[in-house]
Amino acid sequence: MTDEIYLPGFFVKQKFAMTTNRYEVWAANPDGSFGDLMAVAQQKRLAFKEEVTFYSDESKSRAVFSFKARKKIDLNAGYDIKDEHGQQLGFFRKDFGKSILRSTFHLEGPGYAGVGQERSNAVALIRRFTDIPFLPIHFDFKATDGSTLLQVERQASVRDKYTVTVPARIDFRVAAAVAVGLDALMQR
Repeated sequence: MTDEIYLPGFFVKQKFAMTTNRYEVWAANPDGSFGDLMAVAQQKRLAFKEEVTFYSDESKSRAVFSFKARKKIDLNAGYDIKDEHGQQLGFFRKDFGKSILRSTFHLEGPGYAGVGQERSNAVALIRRFTDIPFLPIHFDFKATDGSTLLQVERQASVRDKYTVTVPARIDFRVAAAVAVGLDALMQR
């Protein structure tokens, strides 16, 4: 069994790279500033079976967790989130039917399950039918009892930058995988 890592808030920054999507995951200090680098993620573009690996630092010498699609090229694909030893930490999937007008994801982990949707229906519609760059995208993941599990908020910037708030006791690795997954999967 893997030990849970809890972090109530962190940031995800996308970095420019020609052949991959790269992300840095930073802890948030209590004053809202950037803290320690927690992970560096890398996703190969145009892969048939989506996989993102998170490393302990820029050297990429140690993989610490990952998420991987259960199936190749599936619009309703599910993604297993695993620790560095291959132990299951959680699961998320895009709900293709509900995502036609407003992106919707399902999230599951030990002791919780919920649904995340774009906060604003209006922004979701504008984003689908126009090509306005840098629109802010906000996701709220709610448990079945209505409590907030996770919030992911994208700021308008040249490269994607997200603030992630985790009021529920969700493993940091699950929250980070979902935050990066939202960015990677919504760019398709």
